[in-house]
Amino acid sequence: MPEKSLFGHTVLVTGATSGIGHETARLLAERGATVLLHGRTAEDVSAAADRLVATSADIRAAQLCGLAADFAHLDEVETLAHKVVREHPRLNVLVNNAGMAAPERHTLTTDGNEIAFQVNFLAHYLLTCLLEPALTTDPGGRVVNVSSSLHRTANIQWSDPNRARRYSRLAAYAQSQLALTVFAADPRVTAVSVHPGVCDTALLPLYANDGVTPAEGAAHVLRLCDPAVEIVNGAYYDRGERVEPAPAAQEDRTVRRLNKLADLLVGRAGKAALN
Repeated sequence: MPEKSLFGHTVLVTGATSGIGHETARLLAERGATVLLHGRTAEDVSAAADRLVATSADIRAAQLCGLAADFAHLDEVETLAHKVVREHPRLNVLVNNAGMAAPERHTLTTDGNEIAFQVNFLAHYLLTCLLEPALTTDPGGRVVNVSSSLHRTANIQWSDPNRARRYSRLAAYAQSQLALTVFAADPRVTAVSVHPGVCDTALLPLYANDGVTPAEGAAHVLRLCDPAVEIVNGAYYDRGERVEPAPAAQEDRTVRRLNKLADLLVGRAGKAALN
């Protein structure tokens, strides 16, 4: 029986209906945490919660709270964030895990953003910003961004973040992972990024032909959620080892520039000017 070391903690895991997110939610719940399970649809979330309770004797249904939002629609992200702040004003950890491979063809969301950039980064940027009050209610609140070693191959196309002029699915995916890694250095909430290893999930074809189990990847995420593990804002981990991220992720200027771009793309710049 796992040690209930996270009893009394509340953790939100995005993309918790499959893969690394689902296994992270399992490990957190088995250690006593209240886990807010996010998925794209209410049906997906309900099925994921049922699976966790049915397959683990250490998880009670009362520990799980389902939340649905399609990250391809930023208004749904905003609704989700407000619901969390209202119902869970003390949030210990946010695991920004939801992700997708960029499609073969250049695709924009209804918000006007390249879909992988929005789902993998912009939605998490908006969610994290809106959850800041809940994450900072008590000392020690933290964000764990599930990133990728592919962030090292990327560059952010500042004048064309949607890559409308020159689209490559691998470059679009890598850009989203670099942005997520850079965002961990934002000073508002303590955050880290982690590459959980090449895992056998829907994203595997981007990396290799085979990988470790999602549970093995989730164990590296779980460790960074544990308040007993000290973290430094902006740190990057390759599985269990802290290593240097891409140089861009260590530049204050890049962090500020990315925040400015993200505010513009998620519509926060205009709202900030009005307040």
